[in-house]
Amino acid sequence: MGENASFWESLIYAHPTCTTWKQEAEGSIYHLASIFFVVGFMGGSGFFGLLYVFSLLGLGFLCSSVWAWLDVCAADIFSWNFVLFAICFVQFIYVTYQVRSVAFDREFQELYSALFQPLGISLTVYRKIVLCCDAEVITLEKEHCYAMQGKTPIDKLSLLVSGRIRVTVDGEFLHYIFPLQFLDSPEWDSLRPTEEGIFQVTLTAETDCRYVAWRRKKLYLLFAKHRFISRLFSILIGSDIAEKLYALNDRVHVGQGFRYDIRLPNFYHVALPETPPVQP
Repeated sequence: MGENASFWESLIYAHPTCTTWKQEAEGSIYHLASIFFVVGFMGGSGFFGLLYVFSLLGLGFLCSSVWAWLDVCAADIFSWNFVLFAICFVQFIYVTYQVRSVAFDREFQELYSALFQPLGISLTVYRKIVLCCDAEVITLEKEHCYAMQGKTPIDKLSLLVSGRIRVTVDGEFLHYIFPLQFLDSPEWDSLRPTEEGIFQVTLTAETDCRYVAWRRKKLYLLFAKHRFISRLFSILIGSDIAEKLYALNDRVHVGQGFRYDIRLPNFYHVALPETPPVQP
């Protein structure tokens, strides 16, 4: 115990204390380095946040190296700051390379900005999702069918990028599918990974459409490798199904004057005419 106490006492009291402080301030290079450090540590996250941090910290360490070489004349201070500058420079080059390697075509960039970026999905994760669909956007011409009732197998998951899709069953209109909505989310959610099925509705392009398609087996392999992407698609598909159910809610009628509310399947709502208020 005594040895430990003497060690800490020597560590604290062995060095000489500052009896007088230096009157003149350090040179402008030293203060410039401090400014770079303060501003650099205010950077955010993500690729561009890293570029911001490493660039300003690198400049700060470079200024500190120049200050140590010219003003302090201390080789050790210069060496450490120059090594830290070199590390920041290498990290800046590496992050720049990553940013360039995750560049996408215009439609995929717009899809990221509209759907995935608001959810906080990084470009590296989005790149895995894009590669899973082979970075391909498929065209569906007007009045061509994406799926036919009772014939088309459920073997992929597709997301509409542009255009409008009409959904019908037995020739009767159900609802539309608009951009940034899945074409076959109910079918996808109704099957287990090992099950197979066919469409119970017909999907027809009302305009020239563009969509992205992920093959079923390939997407499940991506889910197995990256649980975060699996949870992400689960949320997106669930939200998409909810939107489709609300779109159907006001279109499903049973009999005369009755409306079937699919949110509350055990209740029927009677459409009664409005009665004028009773005059006093």
